Amino acid sequence: MPKVKVALVQMSCTSSKEENLQKAIDKARDAAAKGAQIVCFQELFTSLYFCNEENHDNFSIAETIPGPSSNILSALAKELGVVIIASLFEKRAQGLYHNTTVVMDADGTNMGKYRKMHIPDDPSFYEKFYFTPGDLGYKVFKTKFATIGILICWDQWYPEAARITSLMGAEILFYPTAIGWATSQDEATNIEQHNAWQTIQRSHAVANAVHVVSVNRVGMEQDGAMKFWGGSFVSNPFGTVLYEASDDKEELHIEELDLSETDRYRTHWPFLRDRRIDSYQPITKRYIDED
Repeated sequence: MPKVKVALVQMSCTSSKEENLQKAIDKARDAAAKGAQIVCFQELFTSLYFCNEENHDNFSIAETIPGPSSNILSALAKELGVVIIASLFEKRAQGLYHNTTVVMDADGTNMGKYRKMHIPDDPSFYEKFYFTPGDLGYKVFKTKFATIGILICWDQWYPEAARITSLMGAEILFYPTAIGWATSQDEATNIEQHNAWQTIQRSHAVANAVHVVSVNRVGMEQDGAMKFWGGSFVSNPFGTVLYEASDDKEELHIEELDLSETDRYRTHWPFLRDRRIDSYQPITKRYIDED
């Protein structure tokens, strides 16, 4: 299909898993009623962002996939006839956990999952305490409406991840995200961080000539120490921002994407044609030391 309508669900969360899941369900219904064909939720949308601390009690939030939340969302996708992209805290086995996004096709089929590959460890983002790095590799999902690639939050800073997923045939890159500002920061730092975050993702759109859809959470968490900055956005295949959400409000937005633009941009700006794959072996090294 040359055109597809995608819904970005930017929402705030509470400590109640049931409330968060129900809010997401309600927003998916609203999106479907407005014509959305693919609905994307933010990273770890069924809970507060719990990685602000290293707390063993937080492992109780995790669930299996398939499991309670994914089963509910599978039934919802079938009922509404939409594709659902859902980021969940996966309990793979006792003592083994992943930051995982599952994709439900429009007939309710569980198409599989992508496990976050790049795991950060920064103040208030202690994800290495909780998540084992993904071991499924990069993934694309051939849904009813489009072939989509899923990457998660910290993955968005790595051009290699976007490139590989695009080369696998992704027509749209989706980035469920949870990123915010420490409220103790000055405004100049906030602006610089936000601009870098959006710029790197827009660059993935340009380099690969694919649409990029980034969906972030919003609201104050961690007892007011962290403000998740929202700013969910859509970029066309040449980096033009088609939509950008506010930094302080819940928003549901539907954007129609013309997937035929990929061919047009790749023809006129033939970055893929001119790649020198014979020269890229050094990229597999951690660092290139001089002799």
